[in-house]
Amino acid sequence: MSFVDEGKGPPLVLLHGIGGNGESFRPQIEAFSSRFRCLAWNMPGYAGRPLVEPLSFPALARTLLSDLADAGVGEAHLLGHSIGGMIAQEIAATRPETVRSMILAATSPAFGGRDPSFRERFLAERLAPLDAGITMHDLASALLTTLVSTHADPEGVRHALAAMRAVPEATYRAVLDCLLTFDRRDALATCRTPAFLIAGEADRTAPTTMMEKMANRIEGAQFAVVRRAGHLLHLEQPRAFNALAGTFLDEREQDP
Repeated sequence: MSFVDEGKGPPLVLLHGIGGNGESFRPQIEAFSSRFRCLAWNMPGYAGRPLVEPLSFPALARTLLSDLADAGVGEAHLLGHSIGGMIAQEIAATRPETVRSMILAATSPAFGGRDPSFRERFLAERLAPLDAGITMHDLASALLTTLVSTHADPEGVRHALAAMRAVPEATYRAVLDCLLTFDRRDALATCRTPAFLIAGEADRTAPTTMMEKMANRIEGAQFAVVRRAGHLLHLEQPRAFNALAGTFLDEREQDP
């Protein structure tokens, strides 16, 4: 299934992170489906979908746009979390006419910089448990503790854990490899898509200082911080996150 597709109104496309899936946006679907058509994408490799090979950001962008065309959607608002925010940036850079606005949550304009040694260390550290025979089901609990704050909503944590446990090992490995290729820093200064960047106060993966600098490089971009939230801010503090995102989306719909 390409999308969890609920609600009516202007299309709002929700793009999940490495450990997520379409259902991991359940708090946002429930909040926004009364006024937006929420299309929570299942990336290739998730929710029973086959991987795209070779996996790359251009390939992910093409697949998403094809899936949206099949769903009868042209222009849409994009809300991307983590690697989902990178996919949103990829589309805004290459097909800006398809993006009404974008909300970038807990993401970055590049991953790993230009240092190949960082990439090697990152992959080795992330894949070592799997190489040692630990399953994704068991690894998920340990990973989750590094991503959420101690104040996270328990229901949101349950959503996150269920989604992460469901990620196939082959998908996790392929998406990590893909993640390390992302670099759209040069596109920030030329981006004209209305953008809202939202960071988690306690996020160590996409720190607030980095995201604020990123927002400052995008003309007219807004920036906000969700207090008492880590990397999974939309699940950890859904009310605060939804209030910020909802205000931005409603304002974009009022624009001529």
